Amino acid sequence: MLGSGAVGHAVMTGLDTGIERVDPFKDMKNRPQAGHGLNFLLVGTDGRDKITPEDKRAYRLGGSPCHCTDTVMLVHLSADRERASVVSLPRDSYAELPEHRDESSGEQHGPHPVKLNAAYAEGGPQLTVRTVENMTKVKIDHYLEVDFTSFMKTVDAMGGVEICTAKALRDRNTGLDLPPGTHRLTGGQALQYVRSRHVDKASDLGRMQRQQRFVAALIKQATGGGVLLNPVKFKEVSSTLLGSVRADRGFGSEQMLALGQALRDFTPSSSEFASVPIGNPSFLVRGIGSTVKWDEPKAAKLFESLRQDRPLTPAAPGSARLRSQQPAVPVDVPPQQIRVQVENGTRIDGLGGRVDSALRATGFDTTRTPGNGASRDVKRTVIAYDPRWDRSARTVSTALPGSELRAVAGQGRTVLVIAGTDYKRVVPVRPEDPYRGQFGVVTGDQVVCGT
Repeated sequence: MLGSGAVGHAVMTGLDTGIERVDPFKDMKNRPQAGHGLNFLLVGTDGRDKITPEDKRAYRLGGSPCHCTDTVMLVHLSADRERASVVSLPRDSYAELPEHRDESSGEQHGPHPVKLNAAYAEGGPQLTVRTVENMTKVKIDHYLEVDFTSFMKTVDAMGGVEICTAKALRDRNTGLDLPPGTHRLTGGQALQYVRSRHVDKASDLGRMQRQQRFVAALIKQATGGGVLLNPVKFKEVSSTLLGSVRADRGFGSEQMLALGQALRDFTPSSSEFASVPIGNPSFLVRGIGSTVKWDEPKAAKLFESLRQDRPLTPAAPGSARLRSQQPAVPVDVPPQQIRVQVENGTRIDGLGGRVDSALRATGFDTTRTPGNGASRDVKRTVIAYDPRWDRSARTVSTALPGSELRAVAGQGRTVLVIAGTDYKRVVPVRPEDPYRGQFGVVTGDQVVCGT
């Protein structure tokens, strides 16, 4: 029945019955021309009606829902099923709604400007799909709507999701409190992570990057954690997801099965993540307030790539394979910005040169002139740094696990590494927010935790 470890149709029997159906494509006309591959509009709403009082208190969900979209993502699955492209659409994007009837009041409205997340409040899934198609010229094939409850249930069904951070993430509004390091988040904790907007000055744009990291981690968990190859686990996750989401009438167990089979050979590097290029992050509109205005020419190129089923960023030959063999640890400060002087604190010939080369290979700006330390009996590698550059020092210590951090006032921006006899190797590191190119693109393997 299951074939060579693949999920069989019999395993999926009966899953369709729990899906709440919507018809976001009803009576839609003048839609964009279909391209290659499949396009999903993934919408996260702030629905919290089914959440227990205990969870509301634990995860700060006691406020009133706005009945609008908290998250909007356009997900493109390539025709060859070898790539997934995820584009985040800021919820505060400046949008112009087409003529429609208000779902709540029944009042007929002419075209007018709004923030993108208001499309759902005024016209539900159908107006949301119409608005996104008008803005992107990408034809939507399937619609999936997830609320807070279904999100938490799905994450828990997968056994949690692993997230790593190079700096502390704290948000009083959501209750998020993650120290630096690697964490396996439960459904409730994951909801705090993807909702938080007040952990840095980037606000909603920073939150979108964290949401992209989460989706990349979710793909890694599904493909590497045995979910897609384990029929029982796949059915459990699928039934949890399909039983607690709203979807279009064309998306059900057969499509879920086809997706599962297509994604079995996925790795984190098979996914790529982008945010719509922004022209003006504070575009003021009378009666609406500050909105996010897209960079229209760049956005048009981005969505043209989706329509043509092209990768958003071509990978360098062999780069994905290399990264999968040498997963890097995320750090707060990019190593390219850190100047490092290496000294040999032992009597081991050539040790300073080896450490200098290894640090340079993972991106540090070394002096390339390693010297001998004042002492040749150093047992534990020392990282001496000026307290004003403590974040840089922590990045160097991540690359040299087990080393001793030693603050030296007035040393300046160059970090001094005194190699000791305990030195074994340099751990590859990467910036937590890697360079994103013209479309703001990263691949999944650039943002998931190294293993």
